[in-house]
Amino acid sequence: MPNFLQEDTLIAQNFFLEIKGEIITYLSGVSGLDISMEVAEVVQAAPDGKKVIRKMLGTHIKPPDLSLTRVAPTDMSKDAMWGWFNKIYQKGMPVANRESERKDGSIVIYDSTGAEVARFNFYNGWPSKISTDALSVDSNDPVKETITLTIERLERTK
Repeated sequence: MPNFLQEDTLIAQNFFLEIKGEIITYLSGVSGLDISMEVAEVVQAAPDGKKVIRKMLGTHIKPPDLSLTRVAPTDMSKDAMWGWFNKIYQKGMPVANRESERKDGSIVIYDSTGAEVARFNFYNGWPSKISTDALSVDSNDPVKETITLTIERLERTK
């Protein structure tokens, strides 16, 4: 039996967005790393007349949208994420460009020594929204952006 008390805990303090093995942006928050399956319910009547509910694996795996938070870049014209988003936003995704604009990538988590400790791979992703935090003259906090990354599949590989 493994001794769970001797294993290091996964600490999420260093994580990045990678596309084709290249870090695209540093992240300060990620949500939506949900891997779930659809559940099908069948309601039947038992011989005594009581309802019996059976739950089974459904036909689909539900891909989430990923929500990525980061400090907003000072020059969006040099930012890979804004470049990707604007290319889709301005031109749409006609059939001819659809495959080139959807990208496979990863959310990669590193420990304090820089060693990779976890990896979530996503497939056919594209940025569908970029939201900028509310601005206030009373704040000293850096401006943050939240990026919605629409994906078709997610899996944890490490």
